[in-house]
Amino acid sequence: MTATADAEAAANELTPLADYLGSVLRRLRALPPLDLDLTQAYGNVLAEDVVTPHSYPAFDQAAVDGYAARWEDISGGSRGPGYVPAPSGIPGGRSIRLNVVGDLGAASWRPVRLTPGSCFSVAAGAPLPIGADVVVPVEWTDQGMAAVEIFRTPKRGYGLRRAGEELPAGTLLARAGTYVSPALVAVFAATGIGHVVVRPSPRVVVVATGDELVDVGRASQPGQVVDTNSHALTAAAAEAGALAYRVGICDDDPEALRGLLEDQTLRADLIITTGGTGTGPGDMVRRILSRREGGRAGPVTFTEVALYPGTALGFGTVGAEEVPVVCLPGEPGAALIGFEVLARPAIQLLAGAEPVFRPSVRAHLLETVSSPVGLREFRPAHVAERRGGGYTVQPLAGGPFTLSGLAEANGLLVLGERVTTAAAGSTVDVLLLDRRR
Repeated sequence: MTATADAEAAANELTPLADYLGSVLRRLRALPPLDLDLTQAYGNVLAEDVVTPHSYPAFDQAAVDGYAARWEDISGGSRGPGYVPAPSGIPGGRSIRLNVVGDLGAASWRPVRLTPGSCFSVAAGAPLPIGADVVVPVEWTDQGMAAVEIFRTPKRGYGLRRAGEELPAGTLLARAGTYVSPALVAVFAATGIGHVVVRPSPRVVVVATGDELVDVGRASQPGQVVDTNSHALTAAAAEAGALAYRVGICDDDPEALRGLLEDQTLRADLIITTGGTGTGPGDMVRRILSRREGGRAGPVTFTEVALYPGTALGFGTVGAEEVPVVCLPGEPGAALIGFEVLARPAIQLLAGAEPVFRPSVRAHLLETVSSPVGLREFRPAHVAERRGGGYTVQPLAGGPFTLSGLAEANGLLVLGERVTTAAAGSTVDVLLLDRRR
């Protein structure tokens, strides 16, 4: 049997990534909803549709500072009576004079009515007088106080907003599963909504395991590895919308690991461990969490998944509360890719977000790449929009294991299990990463 055939046979024994993700995500449920004050709702996901109880704007109002008038009083141009010569340099050469019968500010509340040949000085946001159908901006006038000369005639309806013209009462503002953004908070507040029902942000605890780990602030030495993963994965969980907590390093001590995980179930909706998922003698996480007790399988199942990098992933529950736990590999690149394909969708599902996966695009590949047979590879890449439409994608040097490539990437190039070579010029799938820069 050839080396290629051996690799294909080994790959056939692995669980396809899509099948594995489906089996994991079906076991998760969104967190119970909470009724939150609007000031606390930002960043959470709506648990139910939100419909506006009141129209917006709530009343006819001025959209600009100026003079509220009847359009028929100012629409005669230079043909009608009441026109006087305009000051030198004013376009049009002539103006209209109206009597200013009052001032209206945003706090005005008494209803007033326009009479022919009159107007009100109004501030942006002020209620319109009855009969007004235009607001002439201040800069189109001589800014008079008792009487005003208008040098330029706007169209009917200019400078005002009618009640309900943007959002009539009963409008669907947002569907369940929508993230509450600052702009959405503004819309809720403007339409009289002070509380919304949301899914709480999942509380995610991150634990790194391994006797070899040391904390940051020093260089790695033989027998010591700086704990990269717990810091990176805590940041990744926060980016995904979770309330993330880094516990730190746990040695490969069975009792210490059990006790730590049991303690964390009291404050976690999801626990993420990193390291110890393989089958070697030092892979304590797999050995402890998959151990059969009383004839039953362990609380966590470890699966060899057709994923590159990092085939060994674990999922199950721990503690009396049966808190979900995701076990990721210890190699930093594999841990970050494992987070993207497994932990991040789990966080999104717990938060009630839809969809749970990152958006993807089809892109024109700029460089020929090879991929392991039988594995779905996620490779750091830079994706860019093409002039005229579409996208291009440039694989970054070093492949999926390079942290510098992951830090630079704004996308993950996805090569399917049957792809061994993707030629330059072919079309490939790319996951779009969040990059706030």
